Amino acid sequence: MLGLFKSQSEQQRLMKRYHKLLKEAHQLSTVNRAESDQKYAEADELLQQIEEVDQN
Repeated sequence: MLGLFKSQSEQQRLMKRYHKLLKEAHQLSTVNRAESDQKYAEADELLQQIEEVDQN
């Protein structure tokens, strides 16, 4: 209950979004390969942002 109003760090928000993109890409891989590849590319860009945040 104490952590209910605790804000997430930028890294935590990016990781949550990264995992969501990977899940969407996996689901799309059986339906539409082009959209799946696009989601993987977005996830890769997001991973680079996460690494930049880690370095700072």
